[in-house]
Amino acid sequence: MPRALVLEKTHEAVTASVLDIQEDRLPAGEVLVEVLYSSLNYKDALAVTGKGKVVRASYPFVPGIDLVGRILASPSRKYRRGDLVLATGWGLGESRWGGYSSVQRLEASQLVPLPEAMKPETAMTAGTAGLTAMLSVMSLESLGISPDRGRVLVTGASGGVGSFAVAILSEAGYRVDASTGSKNAHAYLRRLGADRIIDREELSSGAARPLDTATWGAAVDVVGGSTLEAVVSRLNRHGAVAVCGLAGGSELNTSVFPFILRGVSLLGIDSNTCPADVRENAWKRLAELATGELVGEIRMATIGLEEIPDYSERLLAGQLRGRVVVDVKAREAT
Repeated sequence: MPRALVLEKTHEAVTASVLDIQEDRLPAGEVLVEVLYSSLNYKDALAVTGKGKVVRASYPFVPGIDLVGRILASPSRKYRRGDLVLATGWGLGESRWGGYSSVQRLEASQLVPLPEAMKPETAMTAGTAGLTAMLSVMSLESLGISPDRGRVLVTGASGGVGSFAVAILSEAGYRVDASTGSKNAHAYLRRLGADRIIDREELSSGAARPLDTATWGAAVDVVGGSTLEAVVSRLNRHGAVAVCGLAGGSELNTSVFPFILRGVSLLGIDSNTCPADVRENAWKRLAELATGELVGEIRMATIGLEEIPDYSERLLAGQLRGRVVVDVKAREAT
């Protein structure tokens, strides 16, 4: 019998409980997957705590926007019983039941083969965060932004997406400036490859002027809001920022000057509905990068389903860095 973290909603309050559920309660889907690991993302924390409008389906609901597992049954020619697969995006954990269940039904078109060089737990150390970071870097590369174009800024650098962005960029030869508000994360970010650490207060108040001193050749922004406004104003000529988060706000107040006078590009990153071929390429590159040493730095903890509510509160309070992996079958922390 599947075991899952189930959300219930009553009078606008959301509660989370780990329950045994009947397999026939699982959503429709052609492929049945034994879930091995999931992860804890910002969206997951919002869903579990009820502090954000993430769930776009009726309750009861099983969250978890990532999963890696083994095929139990599949009519698809692409996947056979025993194959290891990944699932992220396409509404998983938002509009359809997600990865916080020991068994889940999914559509074959929404799966990606787990790269041979990647272990399941490593895949969920990356998860949507690692995928989003890799897609951000790939988008910068597609514009021809190479390491010789100048330093690259990563905002929200101590979080999951930011951590992977710092590591990926550093490994690719870029000089990385990591922006964070966590004093305790400086040594951690340097181990990931950050060359300089910038206090987030330098950017959080917004742009000092529409065209500020050009500082960075490119950026990966996880924060949004006034921080993104400041970043746009300080990009070099023909620089670009890959925008993939809104931890600091969803509004952007800026002017057209950086875009028409410096040729700056604003690149939106959507890992949710990313095409399958791009997604598979990104995972292959992550598999090449995600060595044991790197994973050990970024993975903060491996927890069980019961611990997700507590860790969700801690994540939203800014008390965590790196990534938290969920061992779906574990009954206590490891």
